[in-house]
Amino acid sequence: MKTTGSIERSTDHPTGRTGPIAAFVRFVVCGGGVGLLSSAVMLLLSGPLPLVVANALVTVASTLLATELHGRFTFRAGRAQLSDHIKSGATAAICYLFTTAALLVLHAVHPNPGPLLEQSVYLSASGLAGVGRFVALRVIVFAKGGAKAADAPTAIAAATPVTAPVSTPATTPIAAPSVAPSVAPAPALAPALAPAVASALGQGSVAVAA
Repeated sequence: MKTTGSIERSTDHPTGRTGPIAAFVRFVVCGGGVGLLSSAVMLLLSGPLPLVVANALVTVASTLLATELHGRFTFRAGRAQLSDHIKSGATAAICYLFTTAALLVLHAVHPNPGPLLEQSVYLSASGLAGVGRFVALRVIVFAKGGAKAADAPTAIAAATPVTAPVSTPATTPIAAPSVAPSVAPAPALAPALAPAVASALGQGSVAVAA
C-alpha cells in the first residue's frame, strides 16, 4: 500500500498575511493613529521650533513610524528594512505631490475657492493618494510577505517524505540438490573369462579331433 504525506492548504493565508480588505482596515487604523499623533506632536513643536522645521521633523518621524507599523501589522511582512523605508518614503512623497497638484489645479480653475470646496478637494485627493499608497505598499514595498506565504506550502510539500511501497519478494521454495545414486560400473568380465573360454574351446577341438 502506497502512503503519501498529505498537506492541507488553508485558504486563510497560513503564514499570517490576510486578504486586502483586512489589510486595508489595518492600514487606515495605523495611518490614522499616526496622523493624530503627528498632529499632537506638531502642536508641541510649533512653539519652540520654526513651523517648517517642526513640519519636516514630524513628517520624517511619522513616515518612519507608519512604515514600521505597516510592515509589522498591516501587511504582516515583519520588521521594515532600510529599502522598505526608502520605498515607503517615495510613496509618501508622491502622495504629497499629488495632493499639492490637486490644490494647485483647484486654485487655477477657481481663484477664490471656499473653505468647504478646498477641503473637499483636498480630502478627495488624499483619499485617492491613500488608496494608491496602500496598493504600492502591498504590491511593491511589502510584497515579500506574500512571496513567503506562497512559498511556504510548496516548501513543506517538498520536504514531506513519501513512503514508498515495500515489495516483499515471493518465497520461492529452494529445491534440494538431486543426488543421483552413484552406480558403480559393472566389472569387466570379458578379460577374466577370455582364458577359460579359450581353454574350453581348445579342449573341444581336441576331443573332436580325437
